[in-house]
Amino acid sequence: MTSFYSEEELKSLGLKSYGKNVLISRKVSIYGAENISIGNNVRIDDYCILSGEIIMGSNIHISAYVALYGAKGIEMQDYTGISPRSTIFSAMDDFSGEYLIGPIHTPNKTHVVGGKVRIEQFVQIGCNSVIFPNITIGEGSVVGAMSLVNKNLAGWNIYVGVPVRLLKKREKGLMELV
Repeated sequence: MTSFYSEEELKSLGLKSYGKNVLISRKVSIYGAENISIGNNVRIDDYCILSGEIIMGSNIHISAYVALYGAKGIEMQDYTGISPRSTIFSAMDDFSGEYLIGPIHTPNKTHVVGGKVRIEQFVQIGCNSVIFPNITIGEGSVVGAMSLVNKNLAGWNIYVGVPVRLLKKREKGLMELV
């Protein structure tokens, strides 16, 4: 027995769909499996949380301790990756003080805002990064470690910081390898 689910066990998870060569750690927590689609050649490491509507393309690696909160949708296109301890939120509470916060309260006492997070192909997210709701990270971009993404990011750049800022352009040589 390995630390990843077998093919038979993958079938029993109730995922909306999944492709070939999908490796999901037995230590991953999945909520709403029927809303999660996974492409080919995807690996999801220990202690990740997958929740809500999540669409993953192919050739994706999600490192340990990553949380994907897809209440309003998360889309990861092909050849993307997320480094350890990063979190993506497609929805979040209104912290203005006008509403209660958290899932323990009835919806009429909270105000959840957000929108789909779209991670375009060839994007890499550095460790301990946080992605806010309703964000698109453009093709080929990299988000450096410990960054806060609170705005859309144009493609083929490297971004860092809190909040994220443009560091420099990114080369496209990897395109010749796929």
